[in-house]
Amino acid sequence: MQKFKTAMKTMGPAKVELPSPKEFLKKHSKEKPLPPKKKFDRNEPKKPPVPLRTDHPVMGIQSEKNFINTNAADVIMGVAKKPKPIYIDKRTGDKHDLETSGLVPKYISKKDYGVTPEYICKRNEEVKKAQEEYDNYIQENLRKAAMKRLSDEERETVLQFPLVSAVFSTVCRG
Repeated sequence: MQKFKTAMKTMGPAKVELPSPKEFLKKHSKEKPLPPKKKFDRNEPKKPPVPLRTDHPVMGIQSEKNFINTNAADVIMGVAKKPKPIYIDKRTGDKHDLETSGLVPKYISKKDYGVTPEYICKRNEEVKKAQEEYDNYIQENLRKAAMKRLSDEERETVLQFPLVSAVFSTVCRG
């Protein structure tokens, strides 16, 4: 009893085998190995050199563009942005997006709203065809297995043989 209880001390039977003491964790065994060493090439292209202290940048180049006037003209002539639709849910003024709230019927306004997708129409047609084929197959099997109505001459010939007459008597009456 004690042996069985010790196996369950870990909230149920132990699912993982304990490693043997001989296979202990070694130093640096979990570290990833370094990438392979690249060969050094002296002929590799170098970056352009840093400019000297005596080299000065070209001065005096100015643009004729008046940035203040052009920005003002762009703002005046531009179309105003529409404000983002929001709703306020408390009297303190907590604002939230109206589109993500679910209060606006987003999918009803789509042009293909309420139209059955093509893949469903195709699948329904395939199901109908398969059902028709299955029904035709069943009808053929029923026709093949159905009992024939015998004419009077055939009935008389069958009745002449006593063993066979017991089997076919139900056919003649039907």
